[in-house]
Amino acid sequence: MSEVLQPTAEPEAGSELSIPEAIVYATRLQRQRQLDGAEALYGRVLEAVPGHPDALHFLGLLRFQRGRPEEAVALLLQAIAQAPDFADFHGNLGNLYTALGRLAEAEESYRRAVALDPQRADFHNNLGVLYRVTGDQERAEAELQRAVELDPGHFRAYNNLGMLYAAQDKQQQAVEHYCRSITLMPEHPDGHKLLGLAYYTIGQIDEAAEVFRQWLVQQPDDPLARHMYAACSGRDVPTRAADDYIVQTFDSFAESFEEQLQTRLSYKAPELVVGALRRHLPPPARQLQVLDAGCGTGLCGPLISSHAAHLTGVDLSVGMLQRAEGKACYDRLYRMELTAFLNLPEQAGAWDVVLSADTLCYFGPLDGVCAAAGRALRAGGWLAFSVEDGGERALAAGHLINPHGRYAHSAGYVRKCLEDAGFVVVELQPATLRTEGGRPVVGLIVVAQAGRAGGSGEKSRTS
Repeated sequence: MSEVLQPTAEPEAGSELSIPEAIVYATRLQRQRQLDGAEALYGRVLEAVPGHPDALHFLGLLRFQRGRPEEAVALLLQAIAQAPDFADFHGNLGNLYTALGRLAEAEESYRRAVALDPQRADFHNNLGVLYRVTGDQERAEAELQRAVELDPGHFRAYNNLGMLYAAQDKQQQAVEHYCRSITLMPEHPDGHKLLGLAYYTIGQIDEAAEVFRQWLVQQPDDPLARHMYAACSGRDVPTRAADDYIVQTFDSFAESFEEQLQTRLSYKAPELVVGALRRHLPPPARQLQVLDAGCGTGLCGPLISSHAAHLTGVDLSVGMLQRAEGKACYDRLYRMELTAFLNLPEQAGAWDVVLSADTLCYFGPLDGVCAAAGRALRAGGWLAFSVEDGGERALAAGHLINPHGRYAHSAGYVRKCLEDAGFVVVELQPATLRTEGGRPVVGLIVVAQAGRAGGSGEKSRTS
């Protein structure tokens, strides 16, 4: 969704910071993710002018950035009460409702925004995306086409049309629209990435690799271009996704991460991992030291918090950690690569549970991270995680990288890595982690226990 960060008034000239100038400066801080400073400024504006609509609006967006969407909705509703005819407020309220899965209310807000400003391409684009998500392809196409009519340079609308056509198996039309987005915004990664994935979807892996190669030529330092070229070409494949790739990928869509995964992709990995883990834990009594390794926006946190005396999250993405903080269930959050964190001397034997949902799909070899988890867990502690299932394709090496950039693993390889690290595998089951391109993404849900002698406990439940 396209979020609007545009105040209703322009800053005023003057020797001292005026209210409009304070708003403009605060929005600049907000774009730079300096959220504490921005929030303080909005608070000062609201102290001076209670009910100031811009301050309420932008503070609402900031609370959403911090992972507190219900507070965000309340603030935007207050802003709308003060300025009911300002279209941007309704458009952004629609974005919040979409993130919360309240799609009927999102549609109402988007339609109100369109009614107030029917010439705004962004509003039609967002409404089109909503219709695509809800399966109304005809209206989705009409709104997205209206967006590009109003703004022929709207590369996001072309990307969204490409995704719409790809989901309908109209791959030629999808490729044409992705190509159009690249010509409109050649330095933006979305067009290249989606065009490459469109070629991959129709089985043209070499063409996908060439798209990413050209992107890498244009932007040789871009971590996304580097990783995706390796994924499609098979050249210089890293043992795990580089830190800068992870940071750029997840910082760029931290604010829409949950909406995209849960609303559009039927994302189930956190529920599956925690559900499998809970089958082996004692009844919840807030008694365990729990580490969420690769916590992202904190989707696992609320699911495991009833078992946690102390819940810690670690992730590389600042944007993701800011959203996790808003879940209000983590005692501490660290910005660090998870294997490096597990290998810190002070982490040895520190944890009863280490869980990791949909994070190890960015690792190829798993021996290092399994060994690190084994050192970090107390005797009898639990490790639970998901990976994508590589099936027969992964049998030779145990793991492979897919053209979409994530790694997949064979069940036998996962088991060997765990057993070599001293774990007993108690559960290793196939499951559908999400849908992608209308197709299920099959993964493996794994639970293993540290420091137990084989055969001295419960039997393994394996695929």
